[in-house]
Amino acid sequence: MSTNLHPIHDRLLDRSAKETLMGHRGLVVWMFGLSGSGKSTLAALLERQLHESGIHTAVLDGDNVRSGLNSNLGFSDADRLENIRRVSEVAKLFCRNGLVTLASFITPRIELRELARQTIGTEDFLGVYVKCDFETCARRDVKGLYAKAAAGGVAQFTGKDSTFEEPLEVDLILDTDAESETESLARLEAAVRARLT
Repeated sequence: MSTNLHPIHDRLLDRSAKETLMGHRGLVVWMFGLSGSGKSTLAALLERQLHESGIHTAVLDGDNVRSGLNSNLGFSDADRLENIRRVSEVAKLFCRNGLVTLASFITPRIELRELARQTIGTEDFLGVYVKCDFETCARRDVKGLYAKAAAGGVAQFTGKDSTFEEPLEVDLILDTDAESETESLARLEAAVRARLT
């Protein structure tokens, strides 16, 4: 860190003041899984449900962030690492300001998930694996990416050219192959609400 930086954390309102105003604690819900597994859909649905009950949220979605904050990054290992590093820092800032932050990122490698957890802090991190096999995601192909990848039009496509590592440990698994969207959403919301008290 540069010796010319002088953070002013000591002069700002502390986290407890923000959380008191919000009426709930901050939390980062980190949803990861293959493209098309249902991460963004569940994040959008959960955001609405929490909002309707007075819980303040922010959504950090992979494609949204890559079209703005991280538009200069590609999909090499180094760029994926930097993408998750930046997003983790943003999520940590949101969380410490009392927001329930719903992060939806493929996060294909265990080391990337661990980076996110360590950056944000274990007590503020709820890791959610949105599990769905490659074939089902390819059938859904909501963005047309699987068809493009099959035709060679997407380099380093996760699950095909680039590895997705199954989690060794995770707080919650939502198997969108085996359960309905309604069932996944209900279990996700229950897990989040349990961490807000």
